[in-house]
Amino acid sequence: MRVLLAGGGTAGHTSPLLATAAVLRDAGADITCLGTPRGLEVTLIPQAGYRLELVPPVPLPRRPGKAMVQVPSRLRAAVKATAEVVDRVRPDVIVGFGGYVSVPAYLVARRRHIPLVVHEGNAIPGIANKLGARFTEHVATSFPETDLRHAHYIGLPIRREISRLDRAALRAEGRAFFGLDPDLPTLLVTGGSQGARRINHSVAAAARDLAEAGIQVLHVAGRVEEVEVERREGDPPYIVKAFVDRIDLAYAAADLVVCRSGANTVTEVAAIGLPAAFVPLPIGNGEQALNAHPVVQAGGALLIDDAALTPAWIDNVIIPLASHTGRLAAMSRAASGIVPRDADERLADMIQKAANA
Repeated sequence: MRVLLAGGGTAGHTSPLLATAAVLRDAGADITCLGTPRGLEVTLIPQAGYRLELVPPVPLPRRPGKAMVQVPSRLRAAVKATAEVVDRVRPDVIVGFGGYVSVPAYLVARRRHIPLVVHEGNAIPGIANKLGARFTEHVATSFPETDLRHAHYIGLPIRREISRLDRAALRAEGRAFFGLDPDLPTLLVTGGSQGARRINHSVAAAARDLAEAGIQVLHVAGRVEEVEVERREGDPPYIVKAFVDRIDLAYAAADLVVCRSGANTVTEVAAIGLPAAFVPLPIGNGEQALNAHPVVQAGGALLIDDAALTPAWIDNVIIPLASHTGRLAAMSRAASGIVPRDADERLADMIQKAANA
């Protein structure tokens, strides 16, 4: 089976693509990926060992203006380039994960009468996938209440090293890997690959109070210059990293995480039962807050607005929680039953069925 996977730009599109590609490759599929020169896929997909074909991006502006006027010509160029890739690769099925690159892939799939599968990562579907869902009945969503035509809830595909992670079994290894104390309560802080200024500043400003409470911190800042921490002799570790390759060990080391609530992050921390304080990105259409709601409503996480995340909130909420093993254990149990861990396999099955239909 030859499969063309279209997705990129951000980790929200690239990560589920790579998780699904791994299952398909293990099943013997021939994988080609479609992206644009602007996104993370330029680095991540070749690193994972997959062929990557690049086509021009087609940004879809939300407001009228010059960029809107340019859409038709840009779209024609992207569709032409995508059609050339499709005619060369001759896929049995095309799979789109949303974003700029998926629109021309969906249009070419329809023109060439190639089976199409659409996966939507966020609770609120994007423009590209709203279009793609009109062309196929094979539509998968990451969240149960996503309003999308022909939607089938399967969850969000995540990497196997995360979906199969045993936090308790790897806790000692994770803490040793990052130079943390093996026995202290551990707070993981991350704003994603680009960091999050509000999270960085607020947690760093509460560093002394965290230390006095005996809580150690692993802070994945994105931009380390935003994290200024005054350490005193004898304080628990406060480890600052720009980026970590072994996020699985970071998750294993942690008792609690403060993080954004992108779909991938929500799914990963819920799947492994890591209690979370979600801080939704304060821009966009509110999808990050909606992504977090199922886990929050089940009792597996807290939700705090970006503007309300202050050092005082860290003192009043995070410090007592990080030190309360009973409550953390209850949150872990609540979170771990919310999202499917096998969405990568479910989506691969849908792709196989679409190709054989």
